[in-house]
Amino acid sequence: MSMEVVFVIWIAFILLGMPVYVSLGVAASLHIFLNDLNPFIIPQKIAMSANSFPLLATPFFILMGNLMNSSGVTQRIFDFANVAVGWLRGGLGHANVLASVIFAGMSGTTVADAGGLGTIEIAAMRRRGYDDDFICAITAASSTIGPIIPPSLPMIIYGVLAETSVGGLFIGGILPGLAMAGTLMLMVWHYAVRNNYPREPIPSIRNIWLAFRNAFWALMTPILLLAGIAFGIFTPTEAAVFAAFFSLFLGVFVYNELRIRDIPKAVLGTVESNGVILALVMTAMLFAWDLSVAQVPQRIGAQLIAMSGNKVFLLLLINLFLLFVGCFMEGIAAMMILVPILYPVAMAINMSPIQFGLMVILNLMIGTITPPIGVVLFVVSNVAKVPFERVTRASIPFVIPLLVVLVLITFWAPLTTFLPELLMGIK
Repeated sequence: MSMEVVFVIWIAFILLGMPVYVSLGVAASLHIFLNDLNPFIIPQKIAMSANSFPLLATPFFILMGNLMNSSGVTQRIFDFANVAVGWLRGGLGHANVLASVIFAGMSGTTVADAGGLGTIEIAAMRRRGYDDDFICAITAASSTIGPIIPPSLPMIIYGVLAETSVGGLFIGGILPGLAMAGTLMLMVWHYAVRNNYPREPIPSIRNIWLAFRNAFWALMTPILLLAGIAFGIFTPTEAAVFAAFFSLFLGVFVYNELRIRDIPKAVLGTVESNGVILALVMTAMLFAWDLSVAQVPQRIGAQLIAMSGNKVFLLLLINLFLLFVGCFMEGIAAMMILVPILYPVAMAINMSPIQFGLMVILNLMIGTITPPIGVVLFVVSNVAKVPFERVTRASIPFVIPLLVVLVLITFWAPLTTFLPELLMGIK
């Protein structure tokens, strides 16, 4: 049975509502059995894919995000962001973006940002008279910063798939993440001027100090993580363990808002989330092995390069394809399938693995705020109690700033490679 038939079967399983990890595993196993390949490769590949040191970081970063959400950290972050930039026109919109930048240094996922921090942001903006369309749009768009600024779960997955330095990816995401924040804040300013949104009072020195003091340890978390990784104090995996225990220490002993009875709930939530991710990793790696045996990556790569010897056109083609896939498939699942196929193409045109990784991740994160699957749109719709269709329409203009950054990442390598090369000697 050809791999093309396997793809058709896999898509059919998805359309029938089968979970992605089950459909991947079944389709890959069918290919192995019907082509008389050794069936013992199935448990071997599944077990080998789970036996990955970088993947150990995933549950600890998820646990850190869950503990932070339960310990009052999100409110302190938003209060500090509001004091820092709330005095600008459309102040709470700018605070929404800045808070997402800070929270991104702890959670690493779009859903955690939209569901945790978003609850506080939406309530605060409504109290100040912002309209729901703008509130939902900026909350959804700013949450896409989460997986770009380290730590980042998609970066860990990409690093495993592409055998690329996770630490290099983490450092490489800093400038693109800040560029996303800057372009989104320009969009906020445009809407604020057009709709005459309010600005917050200019804070006194005392208020600035109080907000900074209350949020100090939360603000220090991403700085400690990045400094530790950049200067070789710990690996990204060890940084995840440090981050989880540091967030536990903050919640219980510093802020005194995390109760002992809350910890089992955070742990169970972590186990559930990590279980889904690990199941995807294991079955997707089996599927990727099937692809390599069938020479699919090599054939597609050769066809893509043959279609155009022009690097610019080829990169535009890959971006359009990734944006299309992101509209219909969850980001991590899409990465599992597409990275083994597209990574050799990127290497063939001498693209940096870090640059390509961030290009892929941002493409798929944009997919989280585009219909019909857009998971972040569903989360914001649920939190704000606003119809999904309305959230979708309002969010479309806010995709434009993200596309601007995507173009910069794609065609200007130093945006992603300058810091990793400067701090870690990685290109």
